Amino acid sequence: MPSPTHGTFIWCELMTTDMDKAAEFYGSVVGWKAKTMPMPGMEDEPYGIFDTRSGDEDCGVAGFMILPPEMAGELPPNWTGYVGVDDVDAMVKQIEAEGGSVRKAPFDVPCVGRMAVVADPHGAVLCIMTPVPMDNPPPMAPIGTPGTFGWQELYANDGREALSFYGKLFGWTLDHAMPMGEMGDYLIFAHHGRPVGGMMTRPPAVPVACWSYYITVPSIAAAVEKIQAGGGTVVFGPQEVPGGSQIVQALDPQGAYFALVGGA
Repeated sequence: MPSPTHGTFIWCELMTTDMDKAAEFYGSVVGWKAKTMPMPGMEDEPYGIFDTRSGDEDCGVAGFMILPPEMAGELPPNWTGYVGVDDVDAMVKQIEAEGGSVRKAPFDVPCVGRMAVVADPHGAVLCIMTPVPMDNPPPMAPIGTPGTFGWQELYANDGREALSFYGKLFGWTLDHAMPMGEMGDYLIFAHHGRPVGGMMTRPPAVPVACWSYYITVPSIAAAVEKIQAGGGTVVFGPQEVPGGSQIVQALDPQGAYFALVGGA
């Protein structure tokens, strides 16, 4: 029987070509504070942490690192999500059995956990991780706090096929479907009864199947001004979505795609 945390989005990570500029840009747009730290076993490759403020504490919500040079020719700067699983090795076998693929075989990150990079049958990439148990885990900002990730979204080759695949792996279930006319249904999926994201069949404008991650901000209008002032590019929106929130999708100055959700 899977644990309650199996299938939970636990982290997001930016691979970028310029950590200093990324820290400055997202600090302005989202309000994050950035810090760097050495990674065990990789002391020459600093790892960045984006913090958001929750009450009286700074809470880590995302990581950022330099895009490895050997990947720069085939992979643009990007955001990738991490899903927590009970057993990375067992999950990799199940992913392959269900038609997915392994982009990087399971490996250990000292003091952090065991992880792998995988793709679903349509090619959308995720990281999966079994974190190392902690006696004193760091503070976590409540969902909905500005600076936290408030929504996950998958552009799939076939939305319902994708939901079936992820349901077998992570226990995600269909909460409800929203008709979008010629674009088909937007499938809102839930984890243990709580809606956490949406899936849809990708439109022609989206060239490949991919995940995107929405960061919560207080004001979309204010964020758009900061995106443009900081050298980013708005590619969609602002647009109101069901429930009254607004969204915007954008590229940061290094070309990484990201999305925001918040009030007007």
